[in-house]
Amino acid sequence: MSHPATTSTDLTERVVLVTGAARGQGRAHCEAFAASGCDVIALDLCRDIDTVPYPMAEPADLEATAEAVRALGRRCVTGIVDVRDLPGMQEAVDAGVAELGGLDFVVANAGVSPQPSATWERSEEEWDSTMDINLKGTWITTKVAIPHILATGRGGSVVLISSMVGLRGGSFTGSYATSKWAVRGLAKALAGELGFSNVRCNSIHPGNVRTPMIDNPSMIEMMSSGKGTTLEDTAETYSSMTQMPQPWVEPSAIASMALYLCSDMGAGITGASIPVDLGGSEKFGL
Repeated sequence: MSHPATTSTDLTERVVLVTGAARGQGRAHCEAFAASGCDVIALDLCRDIDTVPYPMAEPADLEATAEAVRALGRRCVTGIVDVRDLPGMQEAVDAGVAELGGLDFVVANAGVSPQPSATWERSEEEWDSTMDINLKGTWITTKVAIPHILATGRGGSVVLISSMVGLRGGSFTGSYATSKWAVRGLAKALAGELGFSNVRCNSIHPGNVRTPMIDNPSMIEMMSSGKGTTLEDTAETYSSMTQMPQPWVEPSAIASMALYLCSDMGAGITGASIPVDLGGSEKFGL
């Protein structure tokens, strides 16, 4: 017996939780899900971190995300919270679920990339901070969110944002690469644990995405060998890392994959590690 293809990304009256939501990929996720009918719980730290060499989002950025969601006709609950703070995350997610009436999807997007350096030259402070934000923060996000998804009894989807260096190597990114490999492992563990409930879990592995994580003076200096002042000055270097003519991925491309995985279009996918990297992870393997 044949069945028609499922092509709907309609998520009307569903609710998504997005971390790192104030700008960049996080804002793109919020906008994509809102455009498909989802209400949004948008969380972000909204302050700088000593071990991160670029400015983090500010409260005004998070409010701009909320305004973008509301402009699309959906509700948005915001929270300024550190993903490393289990009680704080529990409180923020519980409050969002109480206001919006449930939770169906999670996009665990919050993450940082520290200064590139040799692994043996990294400080303990930087190592711990990167691992705690990228890995422990992702686990905390799932810990506080998954019980709410299970409570609906209607299935759902968890998307963990890893990196293309979580599929291949990443020289001079020891703490970042280690954390992102671990995020991939967490996604696979959760896929097995959640299958009984029709909740799926996958990891997305972005390449270089045009956000402040690469569009900052530290990365521009490194990727242009000290000769550039804008991200455009690094385009040749970034293009050498991809199999396509574009030097970097736009945040909307990552959001589109997250939306696909949470919609009926991704109904058969769980435990997958999906690169959205212009072929970069495969090129690394040549």
